[in-house]
Amino acid sequence: MKEFLVHSTFFGAVISLAAYEAGLFLKKKFKLAVLNPLLIGTVCVMAFLALFRVEYKDYHESAKYISYLLTPATVCLAVPLYQQLELLKKNRKAVAGGITAGVLASLSGVFLLAKLFSLSHEQYVTLLPKSITTAIGMDVSKELGGVETITVAVIILTGILGNVIAELIFRLFGIEEPVAKGLALGTASHAIGTAKAMEIGEIEGAMSSLSIAVAGLLTVFGASFFANLL
Repeated sequence: MKEFLVHSTFFGAVISLAAYEAGLFLKKKFKLAVLNPLLIGTVCVMAFLALFRVEYKDYHESAKYISYLLTPATVCLAVPLYQQLELLKKNRKAVAGGITAGVLASLSGVFLLAKLFSLSHEQYVTLLPKSITTAIGMDVSKELGGVETITVAVIILTGILGNVIAELIFRLFGIEEPVAKGLALGTASHAIGTAKAMEIGEIEGAMSSLSIAVAGLLTVFGASFFANLL
C-alpha cells in the first residue's frame, strides 16, 4: 500500500482534499467552532501518513500542487475589498491605525514571550511572522534565518486558533463594529481568519482581506527591526 501511494503522482493532493471535505462535513453536521475543517483535515492527514508510514517528503511531493493555488487565492481576496471601497475610504484612518496596532502587538508579543522563555534567535525569528499569510511568512522566516517548516506550522495554528475563538472574543469584549471585526481577524489570523470573517459578513470579509496584504507588508519591515532586538 505504501509503495502504491508513494508512486501515485497526486495521492497527497487527493488525501488532503478528502481530509478537508471530511472536516467540512463534520463542521456542517455538528456546527461546533472547534471542528475547524483545516484542523480536522490536518489531523486526518497526519493520522493517515503515520498509519501507512508514508514519509513527509513523499507526501509533500504529491501534494505541492495545492500550494500553487495559495498565491492566486490570496490575490482573489481583493474582490470583496473592491466592493467595499467606499467604506474603506470613509474609515481609512481607523483602518490604518487598527492594522498597525495589530502588527505591533503581534511582533511585540513574540518578543516578550521569547524573552520570557529564553528562546534562541533562530526560534525567535521563526515565530515572528506567525500572523501573516504563509506565502509571505515563509520568505520572511527564511530571510531572517528561521526554520521555514516550523513557521508554516505556527502560521496555520495561529490562523486556526483565530478562526475558532473569534466569535467568542467578539462577544466577550462586546465588539460589534463590522470593520473592527474584519481588521482583527485579517491582521491576527491571515487567510484562515479571513475565511471566518467572510462567514460573518461582507464588510468583515472585505476589511479582513485588506488586512492580510497590509499586515503582511508591515510585518516584512517590522520583523526585520524586531529580529535585531534578540
